[in-house]
Amino acid sequence: MQAVATFLGGRPGERLCRVLQLPTGRTHLLGLLTAPVVPERAPRVLGVDEFAFRKGWRYGTVLVDIEAARVVDVLPDRDAASFATWLREHPGAEIICRDRASAYSSAVREAVPDAQEVADRWHLLHNLSSAVEKTCHQHRSCLRKQAEADRDAEPRRIINPLPPPMLPPTKIAVRTVDRYSDIHRLLGQGHSVSEIARRLHLDRKTVRRFRDTDLDELLASARHGRPKGVLEPFTAYLTERFTDGVTSPTDLFQHERGYQGSDLPVRRYVAGLRTGTVEPARGAIPSPRKITTWIMLPRGTVKLREEEQLLNVRLTCPDIARACDLAWTFHDLLQQRRGHQLLTRIREAERDAPAPILSFAQGLCLDLDAVTAGLTLPWSSGIVEGHVNRIKTIKRAMYGRASLRLLRTRILLRS
Repeated sequence: MQAVATFLGGRPGERLCRVLQLPTGRTHLLGLLTAPVVPERAPRVLGVDEFAFRKGWRYGTVLVDIEAARVVDVLPDRDAASFATWLREHPGAEIICRDRASAYSSAVREAVPDAQEVADRWHLLHNLSSAVEKTCHQHRSCLRKQAEADRDAEPRRIINPLPPPMLPPTKIAVRTVDRYSDIHRLLGQGHSVSEIARRLHLDRKTVRRFRDTDLDELLASARHGRPKGVLEPFTAYLTERFTDGVTSPTDLFQHERGYQGSDLPVRRYVAGLRTGTVEPARGAIPSPRKITTWIMLPRGTVKLREEEQLLNVRLTCPDIARACDLAWTFHDLLQQRRGHQLLTRIREAERDAPAPILSFAQGLCLDLDAVTAGLTLPWSSGIVEGHVNRIKTIKRAMYGRASLRLLRTRILLRS
């Protein structure tokens, strides 16, 4: 019965016991569970990570013995003070594997300053991937200009040219024009971005976007009817075929190009092209997420066609090419465990790296010892992440009804 309660919990365990003809109730089953005693000394290699009781609201901390691959303890929060107190009460940790969170790092420096901190390699790659994707977003205009230039250079007979798209009288379009004029009027009067944001009750990022973006581009994003979801990758092809004279939605839908949706989005998009109420898709370019995927995948695993597209992107935008080279260099450092070369590569990146990559490199300098250890030592937080996934399974099976004490008991008993 104790094993049933450990692996299934109260109500599911009661149902199983009923089938096995073991007379018991959920309260009795849960009363059989007792949390094991936490060892007085911490494991030599300790892993620490957060998990969510309720995502975005409340978090806890799980402590894992990396060498034994089992959970040592569960803390009710993710505060640095709680973790530091636990480290003082349970001495003995020599290596501590963690993510890039500053709370755990400050707790380690306060409680066990002699311990070796190891930054997790997956989180390093994730941070690098985010920096590469930001670079691709910032230089998307370079790719757009090149794609439009290539499209305009192709000789093509226009049978049914598109009518000039007229701005539909939508509320969001009118609001965009009014907001653009208000922001630029206040900028002309010498007001700062923060002051404009307070006056107009806007976020400062919104004010900067209206300051740095042309009105035509803002209006283009305000047009209604812009296709989303499964149709979006095919809008450039549909626009080109419509321009060539193929205006029947049925003919466009029946053309096999990998589209998995229904014909209704195609009919709506073609109707919008006829009336000019949707923005015609411009030159097809790969999305920043897709370019980032090509860059971050191990070399040799990318398909030949995707390698050609990535080469075109690199030739079009030098900043994306530089971000790609730096990402590959960092990936080689991680794969070959050449942490001793990290500082040299950071200095090289500081000379000519795009802004997001530069910010990533400077962030590594703030946590240099732990990052160097993560690129050198064999330890990582992979086992901890596996336990976090298992905690999610246990937590969701309890449907939020149980207390922290019961959740902690089941986590420790199943580790």
